[in-house]
Amino acid sequence: MKASFKAKADADKSGAACTFTVNGGDVKLRASMTDATFLSGPSLTGLVLSVEKPGSFIVDFDVPKKDVRFQFMNTVKVLEKQLNLTYSHLRGENQTVLDGTLVLDPANKVSANYALDSGNGKLKYSFVHRGVRTFEPGYDFAKNSWDFAISQRVFDDDVFRASYQTSSQLLGLEWSRMSKFNGAFKISASLNLAEELKTPKLSAESSWNFEI
Repeated sequence: MKASFKAKADADKSGAACTFTVNGGDVKLRASMTDATFLSGPSLTGLVLSVEKPGSFIVDFDVPKKDVRFQFMNTVKVLEKQLNLTYSHLRGENQTVLDGTLVLDPANKVSANYALDSGNGKLKYSFVHRGVRTFEPGYDFAKNSWDFAISQRVFDDDVFRASYQTSSQLLGLEWSRMSKFNGAFKISASLNLAEELKTPKLSAESSWNFEI
């Protein structure tokens, strides 16, 4: 059995979550819980049960809401290029989302996202320069606006990322580390340039994986 623990702290609140995964042959059984599950004694609040076949499907059951989320994945070839497709449906809210990523080559990818219920769509291009620097311009059709992000890998585990959303004038900065031995963490800050009183919002998140 594999387990992971994640803790997150914002400027005004904090929380924790844990996940237990059991391999059952081709499928994985997973239980995810948040701090709300144990806040006032054991409860079903924040409990999600999942069945997953990697690269094929995921079924999530939200226990307190009695809601089911289906996600199906597939990969096809288009003109000798890899196209990754994902179909997601949230039954209770009747939300359906289609995602597609066309891998042109190891350094270039084009991604598209479309929500059937709202008709909102997004398009993003990703370019990896020399394996360490990534440029990601994107366009949001619903907001009729551009988003930009650039990230830089430092050493093997550390990544620094900066992003800007033109519609909300939101500037984001992020430092993350993914280590097989010391776990993972992410420290982020965001600043809304449209606000008269420009106060950055800070958050920190860390996670650990271990076997039981």
